[in-house]
Amino acid sequence: MKYGMNTLLFEARFTNDAVINFPKFKEIGFDGVEIALQEKGDIDTALVKDKLSENGLACGSLCALMGAGTDLRGPGKESIENGKQYIRDLIDTAVEIGAQVIVGPLYSAVGRAEMVEAAQRKTDWQLVKRGLKEVCAYAEDKGIYLALEPLNRFETDFINICADALRMIDEVGSSMLKVHLDTFHMNIEEKSSADAIRAAGDLLYLLHASENDRGAPGTGQVSWESIAEALRDVQYDRWVVIESFTPEVEIIARAASIWRQTEKDGWALAEKGLKYIKDLFGD
Repeated sequence: MKYGMNTLLFEARFTNDAVINFPKFKEIGFDGVEIALQEKGDIDTALVKDKLSENGLACGSLCALMGAGTDLRGPGKESIENGKQYIRDLIDTAVEIGAQVIVGPLYSAVGRAEMVEAAQRKTDWQLVKRGLKEVCAYAEDKGIYLALEPLNRFETDFINICADALRMIDEVGSSMLKVHLDTFHMNIEEKSSADAIRAAGDLLYLLHASENDRGAPGTGQVSWESIAEALRDVQYDRWVVIESFTPEVEIIARAASIWRQTEKDGWALAEKGLKYIKDLFGD
């Protein structure tokens, strides 16, 4: 098992300046970081890779920030093409920085949650499937995995549970398309987070660890013991990444509805959360 920290806890937009946090990540005990990248040109990949290596860290994953205008459902051809190009840019960046997998809601813009007619939902499904087939072909050439993250009902109406992601993976038919599960979203949507992990099995390529209130893992109501048991059952040994937020990064706090502080600050959250999941999940 390897443990990472999603950079959104500390900055809304990851740039070269963010490498200043790398020594602290290492000091706390993280194995690496998950970089949330808005645009390919936001970082000098050689510089960031060097700074990671200098601090004994890795970039295990890139986190896709699908926003308005980058959506495989549209509306319109431009939004779909922008979405595909953004994913291709992330794949190129992953190659350059040494990341293994790109994670997140690669199918649609975060926050797009609507009551959609059945006919339109079928059309949207086919659009996303077609788009994912294209980007997966690119990922196959580059050797980078893509992992679909189900989001809760308030952030998407499209893929909410693991079964949805597994259906899309089956229909796309690419060996590079995998599952990314998040304990916060599962706590809202799944009947059993542990059963969702078991259903994903060896298709699970990344786990986001976050409490039910988006705080430090181990401080709330998420059923961590059952999640740990399920991870052992599927012999999961890939990255576990803390993705939690505080009000300190205002743009992210607004987007994720973080209206109160759950810890002293982001560093306290990171340290407490990492200790808990390391003690529970082991190495």
